[in-house]
Amino acid sequence: METFLPSELIITPAGEIYHLGIKPEQLAEKIIVVGDQARVEVVSGYFDTITHKSQHREFSCHTGTYQGKSISVLSTGIGTDNIDIVLNELDALVNIDLDTRQEKSARKSLEIVRIGTCGILQEEIPVDSFILSTHAMGIDNLGLFYQLEENDQTTQELLENIVHSVDIPKKVHPYITPSDKELTNRFAGEQVYKGITVTSSGFYGPQGRQLRLPLQTERMIESFEEFTYQDFRFTNLEMECSALFALSKSLGHRATAICLGLANRRRKEFSKNYETRIRELIVYVLDRI
Repeated sequence: METFLPSELIITPAGEIYHLGIKPEQLAEKIIVVGDQARVEVVSGYFDTITHKSQHREFSCHTGTYQGKSISVLSTGIGTDNIDIVLNELDALVNIDLDTRQEKSARKSLEIVRIGTCGILQEEIPVDSFILSTHAMGIDNLGLFYQLEENDQTTQELLENIVHSVDIPKKVHPYITPSDKELTNRFAGEQVYKGITVTSSGFYGPQGRQLRLPLQTERMIESFEEFTYQDFRFTNLEMECSALFALSKSLGHRATAICLGLANRRRKEFSKNYETRIRELIVYVLDRI
């Protein structure tokens, strides 16, 4: 049986996983991930009880109960590089014995829901809408470093059609992963829009924003909006979901994401009611997780 070396799996003298700064017994099997550290406090403010609080770097974690459910809420910071840390360390907490540094014989599957914010790609979707991710397509390249679980034929055909249709820099190699179907269906509703989420590696150029530096492509946002294949279309753009879905699926965890649309990129509009709507989204998720 493989033993994970100290240089590969870093555990603190207190028995905590290195970056997240938590122990296995401090983590619930239902996990809400958010980008902003301050949002952890907002989510846990709705808990009935809180049994654990920790803070290490940008990773804040609160564990407690809500309507009888044990839930952890964890901040990830911004970007797929941070999701790479979060997913690998969450998996290690439940599937590796930190004392022996060996994989446990019984695998555990976590339920992970991202509550985030995003840009809207479809002109008719109003600002402040809830947007549920059926798939995440990464133009960030993180997933290319792993031997990921292969997609089914429909998802593979979807990716092939996307590659031939959207206007992205030629050196980018997109990858796509569906969210967990059962978990995603749990958050569907009349007020929720569903579609493919694009995950980029940055906020400005990688999301088609141009300030002083010219971009390699000027039609990326428009090409996302125009793309259709069967019943699939792009709905939103953010910076975390591709890694969240790809790593979760390949590690045996279940993940989905529901985001608040802050900016409609085609209509050039930005939310005027952000704080109220994000709290409504948090309660919506907590009631269904």
